[in-house]
Parts: sequence; structure tokens; C-alpha cells
Amino acid sequence: MKKHELEEHLESVRQTIATSLAETAVGPMMPEFTHLVGAGKMLRARLALQLGEAAGSDLQVLIGAGAAIELIHGASLLHDDVIDGANTRRRMPAFWVEKGVQGAILLGDLFFCRAVHLMNQYAEGRLTGIFVEKVCEMCDGETDQELVLRNTEPSWEKSVSIARRKTGSLFAFVGHAAGGADSELCALLEASAYDAGTAFQVADDLLDASGDVEQAGKTLGTDAMRGKLTAATTLSVGGPDPRVFIKESIASASQRLHGHPQVRAAWDRYVTDEMEKAFETFMAGFTLPEYA
Repeated sequence: MKKHELEEHLESVRQTIATSLAETAVGPMMPEFTHLVGAGKMLRARLALQLGEAAGSDLQVLIGAGAAIELIHGASLLHDDVIDGANTRRRMPAFWVEKGVQGAILLGDLFFCRAVHLMNQYAEGRLTGIFVEKVCEMCDGETDQELVLRNTEPSWEKSVSIARRKTGSLFAFVGHAAGGADSELCALLEASAYDAGTAFQVADDLLDASGDVEQAGKTLGTDAMRGKLTAATTLSVGGPDPRVFIKESIASASQRLHGHPQVRAAWDRYVTDEMEKAFETFMAGFTLPEYA
């Protein structure tokens, strides 16, 4: 997919989000909330569009899937900032700082509901079940990290499990959606997207622990301060080098698609153009402890 085509399709994703939210009570307010959803890198929507185009999947379904997953991602950020007490998001005051905790929670809930409503309108509703399944998995990972594993003994395996559920799950959904009507390809892309999303969260864990606030554009350091179990906290007990895990996860995701050369080429371009830049930013200040 050419760059200008991708940008046009991403704009369609944004318009789909705007149209969905225009039907709600906050519709008139949405112009001032454009930084909350359909902003940033839109990595999940980009993944759906780039892989789906290579797989020959229905463009409108890909746009719908991208819009729904970006709404979920936006909702999770609204809630995360409240939970973590983070003051900055995308180089702006966090929503709860300006509009209050109640407003942030309610708007996040609204984004969740509109995402499910939106997804049910595409592909005759056949993707709604797996969409809900992955969103539930994300919530399960967040809850496990916050309520069950907080202030527990660091464990690399548990930190990866959290990363897979809370972030890998949303990438996995758009991977599945990109496969279109080919059930085998859906399963392969879902598995590869799980790997990529998990690696992305591990890198984000490192950013929170050792990143530059100005470069990140968001509040950092809240994971350790609040006793969260992440890939970064496992380093205190001699956990493995997360950079090796990230590299191997991305390699395995590509290798899995060897039987679909066109889709694999699109996957490799996506990783090179989108994810590797994020990894470089996230891990710029990271070094292993001396004992490792």
C-alpha cells in the first residue's frame, strides 16, 4: 500500500470514529477531544489496513475494525491515566486533569460502548464475538496487573502474560480482521499480531522505567511508583534481557507467515516503517543492570 493511500484510509478511520461519536451526547464536544482517539501513531489501525490490503480483504471492514480498535485504545488510555495519576498524555494535560476523574471514566466507558456498536455493523457482525473476546482479555490483563499482581515478587513469565493480554490482544484482533474470509490466514495473523503487540508492551514498560519524558510526551515512572509488575521490574531480580525477547518475537511473527509471501512482505514493511521506530524511541535510555 502506498503511503498516500494509507493516509487516506486512516483519515477514513478517523471519520468513522467521528461519525460514531457524533451520535452521542458528547458529539458537539468532540472537536476539542480529537487528541483522545484516532490520534497518535494509530499502530493498530495501520496494521489492519496494511495487512488487510495485502490479503485482499474488504477495505470497509478494515476501516471499521481500525476505528473500533482505536476507540478501545483511546478508552484504555483515558482510564489508565486516572488509575496511574498520570498528568500528561500526548504532550497535553491528561483528560482527567482538565475534565475531572468522573468525566474521564464516563467518556472511556462511552468509547467502549461505541466501539462494540460500531464493530457490529461490519462483516454482518461476524467479527463482533472475537472483538469482545479480545477486549475482555485486555481488561483481564489490566485487572490482573492492578489488583492481583501489584507489589508481588517480580516474575518475567507473569509480566509477559500481562503484556500479551493488555496490549497483544488488541493487535491480535486487527490481525485476525486483516485475514478476511481466509480462516487459516486469520489465525496466522492473529498469532503474529499477538507477538508484535506483546513486544510493543514490553518496550513500553522499558520506556516507563527509563525513557525521556519530553521525547515520550506522557507521564513516566508510574509503574514502579505504584508497584506494578512489568517487564522492567523483573530486571531487579535478574530477569532476561527484554531486548532479546522483542527481537525474537518480531522474527517469529514474520517467520509464521512464510506460506503467504505477499502478506509477509506487508508485515515486514509494517514492522520496519512503524514498530521499529517505536522500539528505538522506547528503549533509547535503557541499559541492563550491572549484574545481568
